[in-house]
Amino acid sequence: MDATKYHVGYYPPPECEYRWVKKDHIEKAPAWCSVDLRDGNQALIVPMSLEEKLEFFQMLVRVGFKEIEVGFPAASETEYEFLRTLIEKDMIPDDVTVQVLTQCRDHIIRKTFEAVKGAPRAVIHFYNSTSVAQREQVFKMSREEIKKIATDGAELVKQLAAEYEGNFLFEYSPESFTGTEPEYALEVCNAVLDIMQPTAERPMIINLPVTVAMSMSHIYANQIEYMSDRLHYRENVILSLHPHNDRGCGVADTELALLAGADRVEGTLFGNGERTGNVDIVTLALNMLTHGVDPGLDFSDMPALVEVYERVTRMHVYERSPYAGALVFAAFSGSHQDAIAKGMKWREDHHLHEWTVPYIPLDPHDIHRTYDADVIRINSQSGKGGIGYLLEQNYGFVLPPKMREHFGYTVKSISDHAHKELSAAEVYEVFSKTYLNRISPYEVLEAHYIQKKGIFAVVTLKRGSVSQEFSAMGNGRLDAVSNAIKAGTGMDFSVEIYTEHALTVGSTSQAATYVGLKWADGGISWGAGTDDDIIVASVKALVSAINNH
Repeated sequence: MDATKYHVGYYPPPECEYRWVKKDHIEKAPAWCSVDLRDGNQALIVPMSLEEKLEFFQMLVRVGFKEIEVGFPAASETEYEFLRTLIEKDMIPDDVTVQVLTQCRDHIIRKTFEAVKGAPRAVIHFYNSTSVAQREQVFKMSREEIKKIATDGAELVKQLAAEYEGNFLFEYSPESFTGTEPEYALEVCNAVLDIMQPTAERPMIINLPVTVAMSMSHIYANQIEYMSDRLHYRENVILSLHPHNDRGCGVADTELALLAGADRVEGTLFGNGERTGNVDIVTLALNMLTHGVDPGLDFSDMPALVEVYERVTRMHVYERSPYAGALVFAAFSGSHQDAIAKGMKWREDHHLHEWTVPYIPLDPHDIHRTYDADVIRINSQSGKGGIGYLLEQNYGFVLPPKMREHFGYTVKSISDHAHKELSAAEVYEVFSKTYLNRISPYEVLEAHYIQKKGIFAVVTLKRGSVSQEFSAMGNGRLDAVSNAIKAGTGMDFSVEIYTEHALTVGSTSQAATYVGLKWADGGISWGAGTDDDIIVASVKALVSAINNH
């Protein structure tokens, strides 16, 4: 790896006020433009079919996008046909603006207007590349020649907009802006603006793309602030961003640039796009949500959104993608699980509306994810808190702390040896087989009680095929049964822990009980019992604990 072949390829602005540095959060959502159907689609190994593009378009409308770039209609027949279908079948809602992309080339601009004629509201997005590398290596043109491409394009766009049927707005991009000297990019953009002469009623979009990410995010923010302060007709200009993710900084670039004065963001769902992709609008929007800012987009059914996206694009949402990934809320670590479980309980006990749970920045329910399946996940790294929480949330069993610890080690051992994650159902199966209502080798068939200076119990105890009757006094029914079993069998144990509660999941009529026995050899054994009758449940728990010794 030879670092000497690389150099700084970006151009910091000649002057900057750094006002954005003093802001600590984005105060309102930008205008959003989805470019999934153009930029995202052209990056797919197999581009979407007409039917798939229509389904994706309708999904974007449901999410709440008011601006959707639908394609490069001069590029292919499918792109052209898709746009004509939207227009001719009246599929564009009244509050949605479609956007089309065209290079600043005469025949491409003309074909674009043919494709978009009759649109109820459309943005004609024209562009040419302005970077030093493109000027020198690709076009071999001077600054003036490159600027003339932009201004000629603007003149033609303005002319055709007056000739064709449709309601047109305009957008200009100095492509490869991040590799362009800011003062030159400003010169080109202002030359275009002087031709288009935007007004308050018909503003124009100036889009400053991170076509290729070259700098750290604060440099881009400085470039945006510099441009924002110096663009002509600024009050009638919508300053737009189109960041790509080459350095993995797409979200950071966008957030800082919004602080620096940008009004609008072009991006894609889950960051799809050429090379490393465009900026991820899902992440941007939900980042805002977690700061108390309504993003104006509806991601309340994230699993359904992911399903459509993966099916029609044939792409995969990475498991660790922020907010949308299958594992982003998952806690396998014992300490994390314990903190999350306690945070959930704190929020419930204090009737909090605010979300304050450790390790989870967003309530999974807000995007249609669940606590039981998505948050607490059980493997060999899990702890007693998480395992106990999963059992309680799904099946209503609230184990005593020491029993929960014992159960936790049992579950972790099983997961470790099987080298796999255990589902909630598998955790319950381990609990049931290990502790619940165990009847081998001992089982109490009957127990009768008489109250006389305490409780006198007569117990029928079965071991194998042999049943025997034992009796004893106690200070309560469970104590009397325990004493009867010890007297009849010679066992030496004491009831150290006993807890009970009504089951909150499944059946409200059932009671759950837990017994911890301390034996003469110092060991502890555990059992659990359930029954409609709490005394019967207690005896079942006692016998289960005996059977576990």
